[in-house]
Amino acid sequence: MSKIKVCIIFGGKSPEHDISLKSAASVIKNLDKDKYKPIFIGITKKGEWYLYSGKPENIENDGWLKDKSKLKRAVISPDAGDKAILVFNGKEIKKIKPDIVFPVLHGENGEDGTIQGLLELSEIKYVGMGVLSSAVAMDKAYAKIIFKHAGIPQADWVVVQKRELENVNLICDKIEEKLGYPCFVKPCNTGSSVGVGKAHGRGELVEALNNAFDFDRKVIVEEYIQGREVECSVLGNDEPEAAEVGEIIPTVEFYDFDAKYKDSSTELQIPAKLTPDTRDKIRKFAVEAFKAVDGKGLVRADFFVRNSDGGVILNEVNTMPGFTNISMYPKLWDAMDLGYTELLDELIRLGFEA
Repeated sequence: MSKIKVCIIFGGKSPEHDISLKSAASVIKNLDKDKYKPIFIGITKKGEWYLYSGKPENIENDGWLKDKSKLKRAVISPDAGDKAILVFNGKEIKKIKPDIVFPVLHGENGEDGTIQGLLELSEIKYVGMGVLSSAVAMDKAYAKIIFKHAGIPQADWVVVQKRELENVNLICDKIEEKLGYPCFVKPCNTGSSVGVGKAHGRGELVEALNNAFDFDRKVIVEEYIQGREVECSVLGNDEPEAAEVGEIIPTVEFYDFDAKYKDSSTELQIPAKLTPDTRDKIRKFAVEAFKAVDGKGLVRADFFVRNSDGGVILNEVNTMPGFTNISMYPKLWDAMDLGYTELLDELIRLGFEA
């Protein structure tokens, strides 16, 4: 039986480019080579697309770009008649027809529905959320509205548009009145805590707003929830299931980009040391959040468990969570006896099914 051709797309223009490389390298390493023939498409930080035919171990450290002999300019054709990757070799154009695409892309252009839209046009099957699901889940402001309508508890919030910075004191007054301090400032459309800041007073709030607007034209400010940070992995299409709940125990003030991907002292507790009832509630809300955005494939739902009363508060969902060797999403399924390789099998199956 011929192998299934899986096109793994990695890199991209988002600030999470380097994390995508690590995730993709981990996916490639754990992919069952007896079942699948991997095809590599790398996207540079400038947005250039290449078919890469070199050693997969060179992807993680960004060394894939150095071997020019293993690179050919390539794009995915939007023509449904092609259903193909177009590879440019001088004046010749070669067509490679993957069976399915695994877009291991984080953040902008990867989780926001754009790559999914291209794949929908091309009519190529792919792993993960669709266009609408990706777009609304990526935008923290719209996701808040959807989750509120679904009755899922969340932190209170204020949305700020960049033009409103012209009267920053008025914005600060509004935030202070509604949320108080400390509060968290986040770009609406980034992941991996990129551009996120914690403000303890007006000076820090203005600084955090300016920093967040470097990454997006729209920013969300959230009330501070004093509690434990936990995560839950969801897998499925029409009948999604939630994995075990894991707790993040960072050694810094909050679980920022460096703590997620560079700080080996961050501890992941699986299962989280919570009551069975609380873990069940988290798993229930995780599935409800998945369904609320009309999800398919996978999502990682992030929560707080409030110290004061044990209340469960949804923080956000991530439609293409990290797949590195220290990432919570595969670790939580591993705790449910679904190993990394088997998890990839299921994600690919779900991609074909959707």
